Amino acid sequence: MENVRDPREHLNEEPRDDLFDVAIGFGGFFALLFVIFAVAVIIKFIIS
Repeated sequence: MENVRDPREHLNEEPRDDLFDVAIGFGGFFALLFVIFAVAVIIKFIIS
């Protein structure tokens, strides 16, 4: 039983900054929605 490792060590986890990942996700989603909004406004001005 000496080769048993503590499962709390999480050897497979990569050291990442979760807050930074969430911030990048929010920023990317905001940029996508802004592009969709801008295209919709341009199409509305072309139609009218």
